[in-house]
Amino acid sequence: MAYDPERRADPVPAPPLDPFLDPERFEGVLPRRVVAFLIDVVILSVPVIAAALLIGIFGVVTLGFGFALAWLLGPASVVWALVYYGTTLGGPASATIGMRVMDLEMRTASGEPPYVLLGAVHAVVYWVSVSALTPLVLLVCFFNHRRRLLHDILLGTVVINNERRALRLRADGAGYRAR
Repeated sequence: MAYDPERRADPVPAPPLDPFLDPERFEGVLPRRVVAFLIDVVILSVPVIAAALLIGIFGVVTLGFGFALAWLLGPASVVWALVYYGTTLGGPASATIGMRVMDLEMRTASGEPPYVLLGAVHAVVYWVSVSALTPLVLLVCFFNHRRRLLHDILLGTVVINNERRALRLRADGAGYRAR
């Protein structure tokens, strides 16, 4: 096979998302990201609480033998969270349900949508960083122009407004240029 300089194996990568070039993509993301996180915590906790109640009822009905299933609750909760974050962040909307409610989406630093494994790893790195470094690590977002958290920086991701919200901000005339 001959070398053809006009033919490239990979498409030219998208330019990185920049808050100075696309301010409407970054407007008000941090407070809405907190609300999205709270919505996701509720969504994650409902099946876990339901499973705990079922194990409790089963334990009472079986005169205590059913309580032996309680050890499954921890590992099942972790698997549920990884599946939830992986499939939602790696899905077509590139956002968890909470992020969709708040008109947010996650992208790689170059603007590409994330994939399932990146979504799951994003959740793991978030929980590990907050657990190991205290929640004060979340203050990192106030010291970078893209308002990224530590786990976003480590994984090369950024949370931005989705296209619908960005268009709405441009249409409201909040000083953003029309495209």
